[in-house]
Amino acid sequence: MKNYELVLHRVEAELAAGRLRIGGRLPGERALAEQLGISRPSVREAVRVLEAMGVVRTATGSGPDAGTVIVAEPVSPLTAVLRLHLATNHLPMGDVVQTRVLLESWAAREAASRSPELGAVSALLDRMDEPGLSPEEFHLLDAEFHVALAGLAGNVLIAAVMESLRSAIHGYVLAAVPNLADWEATAVGLRAEHRGIVAALAAGDGEGAAGLVAAHIHGFYQAARLPS
Repeated sequence: MKNYELVLHRVEAELAAGRLRIGGRLPGERALAEQLGISRPSVREAVRVLEAMGVVRTATGSGPDAGTVIVAEPVSPLTAVLRLHLATNHLPMGDVVQTRVLLESWAAREAASRSPELGAVSALLDRMDEPGLSPEEFHLLDAEFHVALAGLAGNVLIAAVMESLRSAIHGYVLAAVPNLADWEATAVGLRAEHRGIVAALAAGDGEGAAGLVAAHIHGFYQAARLPS
C-alpha cells in the first residue's frame, strides 16, 4: 500500500465510525504524518486526492475556515467518476440505459407504495410545458424530474446514483437531439409520458408506473438512435 493510501483509509474509517463528519476538519499535516508514520509530502498527496474527489476543501491560514474540511456530498465524486468513464467509452451507452431502467423502474414501483407527495414533480412538469424552451433547457428540467422521481422511493444511495448518471449523460442526450426527426413532436410525447408516469404514481399503480418509466427511457434512446 502506498503511503498516501494510509491517509485515505484513515479518513474512510473515521467517516464510517462517525468520528468525522461533513464540516469536520482533518488533523493537521504534521499530526497525520506522525500518527501514520509517513512523510508530510505523502499526507499532502492524499489531501490532493481527496480534494480532487470532492471529499475535502482546503484553505490556508489560521482563521475559522482554514485547514482541510470534509465537504463531500454523495453525488460529487460519483458524477466525476461516471463522466470520466463515459468520456473514455468505458461505460457503453447500452449499459447506462439498462442501469437507468433498472433503477428508475424500481424507484417508481417503490414510490407508488409510499403514497408520495407529488407536488414537486408536478411543478417540474408544469415548467416543461412553458413555451419556447430550448432542448437544453428542456433536458435540464427532464434530468431534474427523473432525479426527483428516484428520490420519491426514499433510498438516498439510489437517488445519488441517479443524479450522477443523469449529470454524466446530459451531454450525450443533447448531442442526440439532431438525430430526432422532429424535436417539437418528441417533446410533446415526452411531456405526455411524464404525465402518465405521475398519474400512475398518484393512483398507487407501481407496476404501471414502472412499465411506463421503462418504455419512456427506451423510447427516447431508440428515437435518438442511441444504442440501448
